[in-house]
Amino acid sequence: MADAARKFEEESPLYREAPANIEAEQALLGAILVNNDAYYIVHDFLKAEHFYEPIHREIFGKASQMIRMGKIATPVTIKTFLAANDRVGEMSVAQYLARLAAEATTIINTADYGRAVYDLAIRRSLIRIGEDMVNVAFDAPIDAEPKQQIEDAERALFELAETGRYDGGFQSFEDAMTLAIEMAGAAKDRDGGLSGISSGIREMDKRMGGLQPSDLIILAGRPAMGKTSLATNIAFNIASAYEPAEQADGSYKAKNGGVVAFFSLEMSAEQLATRIMSEQAEVSSSKIRRGNITDAEYAKLVACSEMMQKAPLYIDQTGGISIAALSARARRLKRQRGLDVMVIDYVQLMQGSSKSAGNRVQEITEITTGLKALAKELHVPIIALSQLSRQVENRDDKRPQLSDLRESGSIEQDADVVMFVYRDEYYLQNKEPKLGTDEHLKWQQEMNEARGKAEVIVAKQRHGPTGSIPLAFQAEFTRFTDLAEESHLPERYE
Repeated sequence: MADAARKFEEESPLYREAPANIEAEQALLGAILVNNDAYYIVHDFLKAEHFYEPIHREIFGKASQMIRMGKIATPVTIKTFLAANDRVGEMSVAQYLARLAAEATTIINTADYGRAVYDLAIRRSLIRIGEDMVNVAFDAPIDAEPKQQIEDAERALFELAETGRYDGGFQSFEDAMTLAIEMAGAAKDRDGGLSGISSGIREMDKRMGGLQPSDLIILAGRPAMGKTSLATNIAFNIASAYEPAEQADGSYKAKNGGVVAFFSLEMSAEQLATRIMSEQAEVSSSKIRRGNITDAEYAKLVACSEMMQKAPLYIDQTGGISIAALSARARRLKRQRGLDVMVIDYVQLMQGSSKSAGNRVQEITEITTGLKALAKELHVPIIALSQLSRQVENRDDKRPQLSDLRESGSIEQDADVVMFVYRDEYYLQNKEPKLGTDEHLKWQQEMNEARGKAEVIVAKQRHGPTGSIPLAFQAEFTRFTDLAEESHLPERYE
């Protein structure tokens, strides 16, 4: 046994070097310095931090900056931006740049060298994440939960898989500006000219510019107002409009519409599908549930379901899901199928960690903070439904306000957008006066005015105006649509 251990120690290296390919880095930089067009072959996936050698990071960073500004990057033009006193072995920086250019290979191999540098950088990051996991697991304090470490490791791995970076540090203003310009370009090319994803409801898109990436959108309302219906309408509108566009690295990104994850904590997947089918086929959902439908209506449902099956709408029906489990499943879906929008029905049915159990306000704070962080991490809009407190019912004007949000402090604070669903028709039909009285005539007039109408009240919006959005609501199909404008209605004769 002792001999085997001694043999293993003799054969095992005491120190393992991080994986790197200095020759590939030199060949790539040489190709770029000889022909600046080589930079555009690798610029969409390769960053300066992917280089192992510090001087190579400096050279690539300065060269990419100059090329993007429309200047020529050569050993002569770039050396003035590098420290003159630095040395690479026996050579000065200027001599090293000249050597890189002199020994450069053709531009044809640039993509292969760039991919080799990138892949090795990813492997080094994986090693760092693995080391962090081991060190934290050994030195974890007594009150630290293992599942928290699992979530942190998963977040780090997801970040690495998505962006090729594992730092979580500062981002330069230049990079932020590049992203802003890309967003403006995408908005210009997208149908409707929206910077965000279209909800499929024209008036809502006009008010919000679409659903913005990284936004936490709270959609709240009292029971029977139709908040779940509006959420399912938006979710299906986005999924059915999905149109993928191939990226430079071979992956796909949504040009229009998107892949939707719907976390239904209240209803089963089958109930949710029934609602969406009812809305699309225009067959009453209550008739579907009772089996009280004709052969023609059944044929419509079958035809509709065949069309709807292709929509990238994924439903998770786990009740009482925790913010950690929800985050893990969302990350997994984004890696496997893509993800553009998330819907959660609803916040109050979610669970926080065991630390916050028993303190509901603290638990909701943890959930909303976690949802906002997840929206930023995945760079997708999250629509989270929320209940309203009963104090709405005690007022004459039943239109909700921000203060009506249950456990409202954190929800109002963390949300980028807060919207309320309100239907005057619901409250009016419960206040019918005695038939034949003047009050009944007035009530009848108000009911005619309110019938089939709804409002979405935008009470808070970080990057746009607030106000009320009038919508049409068809209760039998649980469908919200744009309200027909007066100018588009047929001529009426009194």
